[in-house]
Amino acid sequence: MGDAIVAKFGGSSLANSHQFKKVKDIIESDDNRRYIVPSAPGKSNPDDTKVTDLLYVLENLCRHELDMESVLNRIKDKFNEIINGCNIDLDLDPYLDKIIADIRDGATKQYVASRGEYINGIILSKYLGFPFIDAKELIFFDSDGNLDEEMTYRLMSKKLAKYEKAVIPGFYGSMPNGRINTFSRGGSDLTGSLVARATNASKYENWTDVSGFLVCDPKIVDNPRGIETISYKELRELSYMGASVLHDEAIFPVVSLGIPIIIKNTNSPKDPGTRIISDTQTNQNLKNITGIAGRKNFFIINIEKVKLNSSKDFHRKLMSILESHDIYLEHMPSSIDSISLIIDKSHENKIEEIIEDINIICKPDSIDFINHISLITVVGKGMRNTTGTSARIFTALANAHVNIRTIVQGSSELNIIIGVEDNDYENAIRAIYDAFII
Repeated sequence: MGDAIVAKFGGSSLANSHQFKKVKDIIESDDNRRYIVPSAPGKSNPDDTKVTDLLYVLENLCRHELDMESVLNRIKDKFNEIINGCNIDLDLDPYLDKIIADIRDGATKQYVASRGEYINGIILSKYLGFPFIDAKELIFFDSDGNLDEEMTYRLMSKKLAKYEKAVIPGFYGSMPNGRINTFSRGGSDLTGSLVARATNASKYENWTDVSGFLVCDPKIVDNPRGIETISYKELRELSYMGASVLHDEAIFPVVSLGIPIIIKNTNSPKDPGTRIISDTQTNQNLKNITGIAGRKNFFIINIEKVKLNSSKDFHRKLMSILESHDIYLEHMPSSIDSISLIIDKSHENKIEEIIEDINIICKPDSIDFINHISLITVVGKGMRNTTGTSARIFTALANAHVNIRTIVQGSSELNIIIGVEDNDYENAIRAIYDAFII
């Protein structure tokens, strides 16, 4: 593994000239920070608007031949504040003129959305004195819009080997026909991860406006403890339940090489942040659990049928019914004569049809459903070898007068998922936190 560090900076880290100066100080404090991945400028304050959102509005106005001067000026003001505040020699107008011309020539929404990262990358490269490499020359999608990993890694490695340092804008790449395609929002995280893999980096730093992951949601628990170290798998479990500081897919490119991801705070760079490590490495930070996360708005369909476990085709029929309704199953706890389907509430309008199909096709003895369910996951790599973890969770919930409606535990024993009523969600998380985190 090389000694190069890949550093990605989010929109809040690059929102204005004041933030740009912080970023430059961070980069120049370690000469190993060689490959820099910027996002588009984010909000400078709660009432501000992200550049990407302004570009979407600009594209819509331009296509409908409506007055776009006001929006265009807001975009110019945003970028020019950075350019002028950092004394950068750059004329913004040619770049914006080209964007407008390209929109009129039929440019896609993906192209327009990517221009915030593109221009911010050019500004940052001039500010740092680093070469600028357009992401469309490094990241490639297939004709269906899926990332072409083999082509991306091969060509990116070859290209970046020629550069000791570079600025590479996040969020986008190119299709086989040369058109721009983008990742989902937050995709600059994934760009940084791809660059880290292609350069075999020593670590991938992801700079944002928080000092890493917290044990649980600070909106529920006041000043929850930070997570200093977490494994890839633990992160996946917490991210699935909404504890998102990093794009969900950003860990995949670096997993096989064991490249650690470090979440850092641009506004407080001396904070330790969170270190995301390989699952094969020992996580010494774990005492009981690593994190608690959850989501509201699920419903549960409970199905009972005597000798269900001896029916060879029952599960297949059940899954076929969900597939026919285009429904993704969250979890499926079961016993010898019963099975429960945990489904996101967005499919609530299909409940009656699903139950009718199950009655007709599976012929259960009874079927009902419970609405307004929250799922809480308690995650910890050390839970497997710690006696009494489940008992402590259930005792904490009982003492808080929280009724458990369902329990799910994976074969890895990495996490326990508890279903509670939506009204008990916050109280349940606080109870579990208080039981484990001192």
